[in-house]
Amino acid sequence: MASKDQRPSQRLGKSNPRRVKIITWTLVLGLFGGAAFAAYRYTGTTEVEVPVSRVRRGEFIISVRTRGDIKSARSLVMKAPQVPGLRIVRLAQAGRPVKKGDVVVEFDGSQQDQFVISRTTQVRAADGDIVQTKATQKIDDEADSMSKMSSEYDLERSKLDASKAEVLSAIEGEKNRIQVGVSEGSLQTVKASINAHQVGHEADLSRLNQRKDKAVRDLNTAQGYLGMMQLKAPIDGIVNVLPNFRSQGSFGQATPPFKEGDNAWTGAEIAEIPDLSQMYVALKLEEVDRGKLKLGQSVRIRVDAIPDREFTATLDWISPIAALVFKGGATAEKTFPARATITKLDERLRPGMSASTEIIIERVESTLLIPARASFAKDGKPAVFMQLGKGFAIRPIEVGKQNDDDVIVTSGLKEGDVVTLENPADSAKRAKKKL
Repeated sequence: MASKDQRPSQRLGKSNPRRVKIITWTLVLGLFGGAAFAAYRYTGTTEVEVPVSRVRRGEFIISVRTRGDIKSARSLVMKAPQVPGLRIVRLAQAGRPVKKGDVVVEFDGSQQDQFVISRTTQVRAADGDIVQTKATQKIDDEADSMSKMSSEYDLERSKLDASKAEVLSAIEGEKNRIQVGVSEGSLQTVKASINAHQVGHEADLSRLNQRKDKAVRDLNTAQGYLGMMQLKAPIDGIVNVLPNFRSQGSFGQATPPFKEGDNAWTGAEIAEIPDLSQMYVALKLEEVDRGKLKLGQSVRIRVDAIPDREFTATLDWISPIAALVFKGGATAEKTFPARATITKLDERLRPGMSASTEIIIERVESTLLIPARASFAKDGKPAVFMQLGKGFAIRPIEVGKQNDDDVIVTSGLKEGDVVTLENPADSAKRAKKKL
């Protein structure tokens, strides 16, 4: 319990001198720090980075740029044969190199094997029936021969008896002559029966031979179908598996290619083998560029998959009719299909590769060039910001032709001069905003 005589160490209503000193020094230091930062911010020197480029001497090109796809000038398409019930059980991988004679597509041949066995059995059964029929007919022919021989014997005997009519009574003689007529009639009956048997035998054999011929044709057809169960590469090349237009693909996606297990129909284009000895790039030219181009112009090609090499080609075909391209709008876009044949091929080139192309319209050799970004306007005339030591000075120039990248300088600069790619004042403003 506190003593009643104890007094508080600080009177109410008075401040602590130590606390006042701390607050005062804190305020003084803050003011000095702010003044120093303001002095640095507004009076200090800031280094500004300005992008620059050197005036160079090189080749100036005016061109039309577009995209295209590499294609083969000649492709051999492998189609499904005219065979019922085709199902793919083996399919070469897309992009795989093949040699002439390699199996690219193989169909299920089990059903055709069964057909061959069935047709072979039918041919053998027809052969057996023919052999049996011929044996039966031979027996019938021998019986007919015996009947004919017996009838001929009876006829001769009747004639012999009739020749005794002079020595016999008139009645017996007449009876013998009648018997001769009867014997002749019997012989004719036997001959007619033999002829009828021969016609029947020939008809039976003809029917059996026709059945055998049909069985043989069916066997040959089945064997032919069995020989069509493999599609072999007609030339050396690369396998390109084609889309299966009867496949149930996902909505909004491209048609899937054929795969093992798919059913094929007669004439279905399953795969193709492009000839890699002659290739071209298929182009789609904008309507505004069509009038600038003509056949025979040189084309530079950069293939996306082969970035380390530039290819050259010659523009050798431009469609005279525009193709309409619908991209979801109300109005279709017009493009002109074109083709440029590649002059020097590379073993890495494959059909279907995408490429950037540059069709050369005009070419100027060995001229002074600056980037198009380095050209500015001063008083309506072209000028550049030229670097002089650590500063920059604006200098008027005269220019010639211009493309998307470069400008020809006809006077005002020399090779090796350094010019900016943007206004130094804009660079300084941007640098101050970062502080």
